Amino acid sequence: MTIEERNRIVSNDYADLLIRYSGNQSELQKFPDSTIQIIDFFNALVHVPVDQITNNIIMEQGYSVMPSLYGLISEISLEKSGITRIRSIPNFNLRGKGVLIGIMDTGIDYTNPVFTYADRTTKIASLWDQTIFSDNYPNIAMYGTEYSRDQINEALRSSNPYDIVPSTDTIGHGTMLAGIAAGNEDAENGFSGVAPDAEFIIVKLKPAKSYLKDFFFVPEEAVCYQENDILFALNYLMDTAAILRRPLAICIALGTSQGAHDGRGILSSYLSFQADNVGISMVIASGNEGNSRRHFYGVIDPSIGYHVVELNVGEGEKGFSMELWGDSPSIYSLDILSPSGEYVPRITARLNENRDISFVFEQTMIYIDYQMVEAQSGEQLILIRFRNPSPGIWKFNVYGKGDIQLGFHIWLPMGEFISDNTYFVKSNPYTTILSLGNSRVPITVTAYNPEDDSLYMNASRGYTRIDEIKPELAAPGVNIVTPTIDQKYAFVTGTSPSAAHTTGVTALMLEWGIVRGNFRNMSTNNMKNLMIRGARRDQDRLYPNRDDGYGILDIFNIYDTLRRSQT
Repeated sequence: MTIEERNRIVSNDYADLLIRYSGNQSELQKFPDSTIQIIDFFNALVHVPVDQITNNIIMEQGYSVMPSLYGLISEISLEKSGITRIRSIPNFNLRGKGVLIGIMDTGIDYTNPVFTYADRTTKIASLWDQTIFSDNYPNIAMYGTEYSRDQINEALRSSNPYDIVPSTDTIGHGTMLAGIAAGNEDAENGFSGVAPDAEFIIVKLKPAKSYLKDFFFVPEEAVCYQENDILFALNYLMDTAAILRRPLAICIALGTSQGAHDGRGILSSYLSFQADNVGISMVIASGNEGNSRRHFYGVIDPSIGYHVVELNVGEGEKGFSMELWGDSPSIYSLDILSPSGEYVPRITARLNENRDISFVFEQTMIYIDYQMVEAQSGEQLILIRFRNPSPGIWKFNVYGKGDIQLGFHIWLPMGEFISDNTYFVKSNPYTTILSLGNSRVPITVTAYNPEDDSLYMNASRGYTRIDEIKPELAAPGVNIVTPTIDQKYAFVTGTSPSAAHTTGVTALMLEWGIVRGNFRNMSTNNMKNLMIRGARRDQDRLYPNRDDGYGILDIFNIYDTLRRSQT
């Protein structure tokens, strides 16, 4: 690949189209003036000039061709999870030794003492910064800069470390995840990571390109990342761990409200594929969307023929998208009533339909794409994008045609992708787990307060759209101590810290199973089943349930259950 072609990978003048080509190279030759980047046998990226991205792109190429946008999931714990009890047992002091923890996020403050040994050498085995363009890129991706353990150690010996390894974490989310999962013990400040003897593989993700944020009307200042960069990051974590021949615990605290919420998208399917490997654990945060009022569920009464959806749009909202996913095999369509009373008649569902709608009395533009059979899920999708939406109540009559229950879901964007003042008037707090958390094989974790065992009030709730059980477990996620990028400590809350905590626990399990040889075929599914057996459950509640799955994570109970089963 030439330097010009490599520049296209990171340039905002080129769009990234995610193509599922399944080994058929002819599928990749359809785009003029393009650069092709293979991800694996099934998926590839085609980089094309941004002027080829029009409002017809989804109608012409399908919804999945546009990479989804992913945002960050965040807003006393060792004792509550049974970790302290495990460490106190002679010959069973699990600390994550020999295990790698993989984090793809905002980067890491590698100079923080919680990530170095006593001799001031690093716990980071390898670091790939996708944001720094150089010739020292990993072969799997052809962009960014890879830094080795030796380079990081050289930087740590220097009085100006960032002159040697200029990778930083300016946000702190990645530093937080790494610290909770495997930061060193700091007795003076009462801090310890769950698996303090584990080491790291770190990927700092590059920000999403502006064309994609503009297409989905994501605010310019919002922190978000592209699906394709996460795919490459995952490959990097897996390849590096394989080279080092060590088990790997992966923490994913990124999410999106885009997609069918059924675990069948390109990235979700890939996560499940990789999580099935021996020596791999994969943990995903469920999200903090439970009380955000950004999910609607409706069932159409056949005697009426439609269901009314009311959406409040806040003042100053510049644009956003929303997605309606209908239950198969029924067919759905809608009409629109604006806050000023302008009416858009029912738009008939066709196989692929694209419509641009303007208003006489409003500055609003609406772009609608009907995908009768969306390629990733096989379900019907109606994608609605608003530019300069008028504030007030928008009404949609959703029509259904079919002879079975006519249910449908609508999701608004997550987190800072949309203002808090835009929401459904009659929202539904369930089925709010962000898309990656619906992946079939990985362990999806929600957050609870270890002080009183109560569920974190804003946590996303299950199940998936096709009623598979998610989340599986709850882990500490309220007022959790974490290192910060100013090398102090702070309290954090959300499902991101609960995912980091659980990732540390899986590192301990990988040490016991793989490194110590007690369970050499251990994979994510094995760990998930062991965690479910050992979970703490309230006798007054039914399990599994939509809030915390099978109960509260407790690693001591995992091994106590194994002990009791053998006596």
